[in-house]
Amino acid sequence: RVANDEPNVRQSTRAKVAEAIADLEYLPDPSARSLASRRSYLIGLLHDNPSASYLISIQNGALGSSREAGYNLLLHPCDYRDPEIAADIRRMVRRTKVEGLVLTPPLSDRPGVRELLDELGLPYVRVAPADALSPDTSIFTNDVEISAEMVRYLHSLGHRKIGFIIGHPDHGAVLLRHQGFLQGMQEVQLEVKPEYVAQGYNSFESGIECAQELLNLPDRPTAIFASNDEMAAGVIHVAHEMRIDIPGQLSVAGYDDVPLARQLWPALTTVRQPMEQMARSATSLLVQMIKTRQDETEVQTTIDGELIIRDSTAPPQ
Repeated sequence: RVANDEPNVRQSTRAKVAEAIADLEYLPDPSARSLASRRSYLIGLLHDNPSASYLISIQNGALGSSREAGYNLLLHPCDYRDPEIAADIRRMVRRTKVEGLVLTPPLSDRPGVRELLDELGLPYVRVAPADALSPDTSIFTNDVEISAEMVRYLHSLGHRKIGFIIGHPDHGAVLLRHQGFLQGMQEVQLEVKPEYVAQGYNSFESGIECAQELLNLPDRPTAIFASNDEMAAGVIHVAHEMRIDIPGQLSVAGYDDVPLARQLWPALTTVRQPMEQMARSATSLLVQMIKTRQDETEVQTTIDGELIIRDSTAPPQ
């Protein structure tokens, strides 16, 4: 009972047992624990995101919460485009006996996945889904509001020709950033020129393609806001190749605040998405659902992003 942090133990007894545990360097045997309780003490993290830094942040947050609760974390990569994804997840659940799942984008919006987990009666928490009004337990960030704030910041510097690179169309939460861009442009009473908006796919390479499209316009933008940092890095790369001074002739902003944002030259102005904190909160909620057996609990938690101002933005010359 002391090792499992259970109640109904007198404090004097708890102290003696804790002292013995420390002296013997005792650790519970996970296999014996699982056999005795017929539980796996295993949480699954489903992911499909090409950004290594995004995955590391999500993984660190989920690991922190699961370890504190006495659970192990299983990372399970998925291809969200696979038509057999539901069958793959079903096999994984049966094979590993996971007690709950954390769904990261774009899997958190994948049709069929939630229906499968509801059918299996398996608790799950979604991270950054696009449908904020969905009746299940989810962790959000304020993509729309903070993206609009970035537009207001660029406008406050004096920019009136602001371009935007849309994120991958299959990533619902990333598309909310485009919605925030449109809202911000409306708030500062600027026209959204179609030629100033390019379709990206969340990758450095797509950022390069979009930057070539935007920076070769006869009347090019003086600022470009990209839906993630990797595409913003592609914009900076093209600007350097074209001998466009950053931030004198072009301001560049991104989203996420991955380590790359601080390593670029000049360092990237961006939105710090609290990815690690979101994963930590999602895992804590999931553990609570597992322990209380309240699978029907519906909790929507929003963790705000933060504007991070660095050297890649300045008033236009």
